[in-house]
Amino acid sequence: MAEAGGIQLGHAVVLLGAAVVAVPVFRKLGLGSILGYLAAGLAIGPFGLGMFDDAETLLHVAELGVVMFLFVIGLEMRPTKLWGLRRAIFGLGAAQVLACGALLTGVGIAAGLDPVVAAVGAMGFVLSSTAVIMQVLEEEGETVEPSGQRAVAILLLEDLAIIPLLALVAFWAALNGVGGEATRSGWESIAIGIGAIAVTIAVGRWLLDPFFRILARSGAREVMTAAALLVVLGAALFMDWAGLSMAMGAFLAGVLLSESTFRHQLEADVEPFRGILLGLFFLSVGMSLDLSVVAAEWRWVLAGVATFMAVKAAGIYAVARLFGASHDESLSRAALFAQGGEFAFVLYAAALGVGLFDARIGAIMGAIVILSMALTPLVLLAMKHRPRKAPSMEGVETPEGLHSRVLVIGFGRFSQVVNQSLLARGVDISVIETDVEMIQVAGTFGFKVYYGDGTRLDTLRASGADRAEAILVCVDKQEAADRIVELCQSEFPQAKLYVRAYDRGHVLRLVKAGVDYQIRETFESALAFGQAVLEGLGFDEDDAADAVADVRQRDEERRELELLGGLEAGRVMIRNNTATPQPEPFVRPKRAGQVIDISTAPEPIETGAP
Repeated sequence: MAEAGGIQLGHAVVLLGAAVVAVPVFRKLGLGSILGYLAAGLAIGPFGLGMFDDAETLLHVAELGVVMFLFVIGLEMRPTKLWGLRRAIFGLGAAQVLACGALLTGVGIAAGLDPVVAAVGAMGFVLSSTAVIMQVLEEEGETVEPSGQRAVAILLLEDLAIIPLLALVAFWAALNGVGGEATRSGWESIAIGIGAIAVTIAVGRWLLDPFFRILARSGAREVMTAAALLVVLGAALFMDWAGLSMAMGAFLAGVLLSESTFRHQLEADVEPFRGILLGLFFLSVGMSLDLSVVAAEWRWVLAGVATFMAVKAAGIYAVARLFGASHDESLSRAALFAQGGEFAFVLYAAALGVGLFDARIGAIMGAIVILSMALTPLVLLAMKHRPRKAPSMEGVETPEGLHSRVLVIGFGRFSQVVNQSLLARGVDISVIETDVEMIQVAGTFGFKVYYGDGTRLDTLRASGADRAEAILVCVDKQEAADRIVELCQSEFPQAKLYVRAYDRGHVLRLVKAGVDYQIRETFESALAFGQAVLEGLGFDEDDAADAVADVRQRDEERRELELLGGLEAGRVMIRNNTATPQPEPFVRPKRAGQVIDISTAPEPIETGAP
């Protein structure tokens, strides 16, 4: 279907159609969009349905995808962001990349590969899939956790590592007279490459901002988008002239734009192109997978997948333990990072382009990476269902015979603030919590917290619930809070119940359950926040306080309505920022209506109807 003239409209329709069909299916199966693109490319490529059979067409598609991919990565790599994570990035991240790279290089050499080929193949597999890992971290809600932050730092180092790796491939090609200007000597090519990087940085540092400032005065937003693409492709072309990777030029352009005062506008302009261009890149990778080579070399492919994933996981686990991570965190990180990723395709394509890889090695290594990515969801699923070792109870005590005046269940951020008020007046409290790590951390601050599950009746008895004047339910999960309330009302009626509510629906359930006091965890802080905003806008302090008092009163009235008629019944008490439309007649009457005295109206005529 592909012709020598390049990509036609029909080719674009096929590419988009394949992506639209395959990606939702793969996401529904939990395999991710990347594998959907790869499978779609494989299906429509020269080794599938044969809708594309021109190698040059595939090359152009892949080249554009790689260039834009690296540009977007560079745009997110602000120096301030890198500096904040510098220790984790250049310490933990560098250690993991170098250790796993050395181990996998040894595997490649043991398999009979040339050392340089083995090193490039190993380093490509070391660079894990940013798309896969970030998706998992976001789904699990771990991006803000310390372990998630360390994973992000490692990914940042891997994103940076692709640049020197591409440079090494280009320098190898220059030293061996492959690629770039054939008339240049090796050292001359290296000098020109370094000079090109310096020129690009200098131009970006001193000329890029004035350039966009001039364009911004025109008021044409599409010109700004075109200028951003011009800078990207111009830097890529300049690097290609210097004998380096076009992807490196795109990355540098992104980094330089990340420091621009117009960064946010440019990011918003380029973001819509990101997904589709990445999709084109992965489609082209799928097209380039030679199934005949894979079928002929299936033993090497399967052995490579198993060995590379196992060795890389072992290296990740060892490095994590050396840097002080727990067994569980190290094991989870090893499973999460054990696969190859999208940067492997970038590096392998560069190695193939300069002749460092032959077609056979490129097909085998590409298949190994693709299969490792396909196995990642299965590995993570197995990790979730593995038998877990009980957490270390060192320094942790279970409640036994406690008899404090107040029993606090849960020791999260909400509970910690509540406890301070009680302790300020010398109230005797006992606290139970299920998070062992939280208990151990609290101990370092001189706070005694016992390990116990408040949803268990035996734990509540051991914690002194039968003697407590008040029980404070401060747990995060509303289901657990409801269970504790039910147990306490049934077994410990002498104790007053103070409960942390999650949302309005939870408030209504707690009120109906008859607790002594409940409060939405964010309600009072939101009111204080709103009052501070009003005062900052110039409203009088008393006026702002009255506004907050009015909101509090309306919220109470809304709750009374909702208790009678459900959540929808209280909607009339909500202020909104849109005008509520009033119904109007289709035809306005010519005369105004008059009030009729009902007493003077004639009696209705009886018709005998029931």
